[in-house]
Amino acid sequence: QVYVVESGGGSVQAGGSLRLSCAASGYSFITSCMGWFRQAAEKEREEVATMSLSTGTTHYAGSVKGRFTISQDSAKNTLHLQMNLLKPEDSAMYFCAAIPLAWGDCPVSAGAYPYWGQGTQVTVSS
Repeated sequence: QVYVVESGGGSVQAGGSLRLSCAASGYSFITSCMGWFRQAAEKEREEVATMSLSTGTTHYAGSVKGRFTISQDSAKNTLHLQMNLLKPEDSAMYFCAAIPLAWGDCPVSAGAYPYWGQGTQVTVSS
C-alpha cells in the first residue's frame, strides 16, 4: 500500500518562510517521481515543483522559481519543499504526489500522478 503524507503547512506573513515535508512509504522511493502541487479556491490544481528521485532533476513552476526549493532525504523517504519569500498568492492547499516507478523527466501534469497525500494548508497574509 502506497502512502504519501504531508506536514508543515501553516500561516505566515508575506516575506516569511515555511517548510513542507512529505513522508512516503509502500514503494521504492529512489525510483520514483515526486512532486508538490497546489490548489487555491476555485482554481485548478497546478504544479509547484517536481523531482526525479533517481536523477535529482528538478522542475519548478515559473511563479516559484528562485523562491522555493524541492529536496529529498532518501534515508528517510521524505521529500521537502522549502518556501521562502512567500506571497499572498502562494496561499493554497499544497499536495504531495508520487509516481512509484518513473524514469526520465518527471511529468508536470497533476493527472499523471496516481498517489496523493491529503494536503496541507498554506496561508500567506499581506
